[in-house]
Amino acid sequence: MTPKQATALLRAAGDPAKAAEMHRYHKVDRPYLGLANPQIDAFVKEWRAAIDLETRLALSKGLWKGNIHEGRVAAAKLLTQARIRPDDQGAWDLITSWVPEFDAWAIADHASIAGQKRLVADPSRLDEVETWTTSDHMWTRRAALVMTLPWTKQNNPKPAEIAARDRVLGWAASYVNDHDWFIQKAIAWWLRELSKHDAPRVRQFLATHQSAMKPFAVREAGRKLAS
Repeated sequence: MTPKQATALLRAAGDPAKAAEMHRYHKVDRPYLGLANPQIDAFVKEWRAAIDLETRLALSKGLWKGNIHEGRVAAAKLLTQARIRPDDQGAWDLITSWVPEFDAWAIADHASIAGQKRLVADPSRLDEVETWTTSDHMWTRRAALVMTLPWTKQNNPKPAEIAARDRVLGWAASYVNDHDWFIQKAIAWWLRELSKHDAPRVRQFLATHQSAMKPFAVREAGRKLAS
């Protein structure tokens, strides 16, 4: 399976009317084919079963380079896997090479979900992610929070997980004065997810930082907190 072949299959399944709707919705000027996520999932499942890791990395790289919305989503989905063997460093390197090109939330989120898996597989990669927090590129800064969402989800975190959780909360604290909507939304998303498992840390964060946050972000961050 080559990127050209995969793109042809995606294109043949597209819906021009829906593609036009998607273009208006995502507001980013790139080609859209009009495929729903379940359709992309079906293609990705078939491709992953038929090719080895080296071919999958090449396919993902080519689909991303093609700059078609559904192709980039498929590229990310091809690498969304808890365990990648024999070598998952290649997958991580490819995902991180995409981060500076993030320019729309849907593609960024799909790629970040793939990145989450690789971070959980090797938490030492948080050192690299931390360098993103001072980037001039808003989507790169946002990705530091979206890719680390797995650390919001442990009910009984181990000491290393608590340390990682506090580390990311420190990044979020450094963002509170940045009132870009997507940054404020990412802070709120992280805190809201954490509140389901560690409400005291969220309350402490809000007590310290809510005056600097946008009101909608404060409301969203505290939405799951018990009254």
